[in-house]
Amino acid sequence: MPAPINAAAPATQRLASLDALRGFDMFWILGADSLVYALHEMSPSAPTKLLAEQLDHAEWAGFHFYDLIFPMFVFIMGVSTVFSLTKILEREGRAAAMKRVLTRGLLLFVVGLIYSGGFTNPWPDLRLLGVLNRIALCYTFGGLIFCFCRPRAMIAIAVSLLLGYWALLACVPFPDVRPTPGGTTIITREAGFKKVEQLNLASTNYIHGSYVQGVTLPNYIDQKYLPGRKYDGTYDPEGLLSTLPAIVTGLLGIFAGLFLKSRPVPEPKTAGWLIGAGAAGVALGFLWGLEFPVIKKIWTSSFVLVAGGYSAMLLGAFYWIVDVKKKTAWCQPFIWIGMNPLTIYLTSNFLGGLGFHKLATRLAGGPVKNFLDTHIATGCGELVISLVGVLLFIGFARFLYQRKIFLRL
Repeated sequence: MPAPINAAAPATQRLASLDALRGFDMFWILGADSLVYALHEMSPSAPTKLLAEQLDHAEWAGFHFYDLIFPMFVFIMGVSTVFSLTKILEREGRAAAMKRVLTRGLLLFVVGLIYSGGFTNPWPDLRLLGVLNRIALCYTFGGLIFCFCRPRAMIAIAVSLLLGYWALLACVPFPDVRPTPGGTTIITREAGFKKVEQLNLASTNYIHGSYVQGVTLPNYIDQKYLPGRKYDGTYDPEGLLSTLPAIVTGLLGIFAGLFLKSRPVPEPKTAGWLIGAGAAGVALGFLWGLEFPVIKKIWTSSFVLVAGGYSAMLLGAFYWIVDVKKKTAWCQPFIWIGMNPLTIYLTSNFLGGLGFHKLATRLAGGPVKNFLDTHIATGCGELVISLVGVLLFIGFARFLYQRKIFLRL
């Protein structure tokens, strides 16, 4: 039996704080950010401008709140892995746990392909690596590592992946594929680079340690070796090489899960330890960022520490409020969403475009929107549409929760 299993530990009930945090994360993914955008458009101010900026991704280097949403979901998945796989390891053994991990990972990967469009368009217009696909890979590798490795070995793997990724990007030379090598030219769709064929893949001008947008080792590997459609035209933010440090994001969640399950300190102190460790991770990440920039689109090692640190801090805060202080009324909508994230996420995708926001436009758009804009305030119509969209997905989550409809892969 692997070391993560503590047979002497008491049975742990489902953590309401973990469901609430997962729901809080999904809340923004499903369209709550549109409320802030609409509020800013209706009544621009310094606070609304700041909030709107934080609810948009950093263009390249840097870190906004919205850059936390995806890695925090991977982190939460790591926490959940400890509780779900521990039960299987204890009751059915390692083989059953491995089967669970591989089966679930494969199903999630296939769902990711369908989410990205599936076979709507002919090959090569099929995106192989997207958000759900990365989650599937992080879950698979993280789950297998958890099944086979002791905590010290997992820490060694995490450190090796972060340092190894840094060494690769800093030291390994690759061709400068820009039509005109050198300089600060960026490779983005917005800059006109929409196809790999526009690049000079036969370039003999080799560079290393480049963190120019689109001109990094992970970007080159995607340009050269990743088949199918790439989200950013010539490379993918969920590409091949950057999957390695993303696995560590899941492992950080596993470490947090092991800490929560073993509870080596009293519950109030558990929250404090999570918040303190998270703060240390954020500080170390930004410090490392002076040498190795914090960049989500290539999931730099410094980004892993910053995102993992903030995730641990939020987990500690939610754990303190929800599981220690037992204050749950305020977060009930988050729990509804957090218990059924995949169902709601896929439903939003299948509704098309902006999902529930698009459905809300059918209910409060057109003449309703015009009336509100004309008789109340300019921009009020869009604010109401955004609010209706949020109420729709919260209502849908509540409907599923009350009827105990849960999609489990």
